[in-house]
Amino acid sequence: MTKLWLNNQLLDQQQATISIEDRGFQFGDGIYEVIKVYEGVLFTAKEHIDRFYRCADDLRIVIPYTKDVMHKMLYELVEENLIDTGHIYMQITRGVAPRTHFFPNEGTEATFVAYTQTAGRPLVNLQEGVKTIFREDIRWLRCDIKSLNLLGAVLAKQDAHELGCYEAILHRGETITEGASSNVFGIKDGVLYTHPVNNLILNGITRIVLMACCEEMGIPVVEVPMTKEQALAMDELFLTSTTSEVTPIIQVDEQLIAEGTPGAWTRKLQQAFEQKITATISV
Repeated sequence: MTKLWLNNQLLDQQQATISIEDRGFQFGDGIYEVIKVYEGVLFTAKEHIDRFYRCADDLRIVIPYTKDVMHKMLYELVEENLIDTGHIYMQITRGVAPRTHFFPNEGTEATFVAYTQTAGRPLVNLQEGVKTIFREDIRWLRCDIKSLNLLGAVLAKQDAHELGCYEAILHRGETITEGASSNVFGIKDGVLYTHPVNNLILNGITRIVLMACCEEMGIPVVEVPMTKEQALAMDELFLTSTTSEVTPIIQVDEQLIAEGTPGAWTRKLQQAFEQKITATISV
């Protein structure tokens, strides 16, 4: 029987119920994280948990556990559900209260949920690359907070899905920000380009790992916003996320990138990321 955490109770999934007055349900008033599991080991768990607490602080949501306790709870969940390769989804909301836009009374307890899913690595996409589309970035201006408010991303993802594409590359005017659920990178003449960390993008955990790989490999990195035109002129494009890892982009709208094949630098970065995974599960 699949287990999940609901607050401090480890329950069978069928036993879990959440009030219709939970603010996550009514307002999207909460945050979430997705942590990848490789061979039963949580990858970059500390970084994900740190960001979870930072985002909670930004929204003034109090998490009723220490980070160490949270870490132990997540590992217990993986072990209970016998997860080898997959991921953990977790979220916390401001809790249950009568519906008003302002915060509920002090002392209202947050609602924490965490569950696991078995999911293999995206090997076909990693090998062959993916098609994407451009879409206007209509999201709110605090994209650095991993909040439950994802309608802008959902609409862009649906457009991509209906067109047979994997991802939507978002832009504000002519300036690319990130993917609907990923960070976007370009490589030109051996230099990596990506949007700087600010309120317009989420500083992805895979992005952070990749930047460390670039430093170790001596790949120059320029954190400046790319225009759509500049992106299409890159030698290579790729995207990163927890579940997508380092995925080559071979097409944007109707234009092929690198003649429709994953580029050599992207392959090198995939190998470097693979080494980070191996190092984690070998400990």
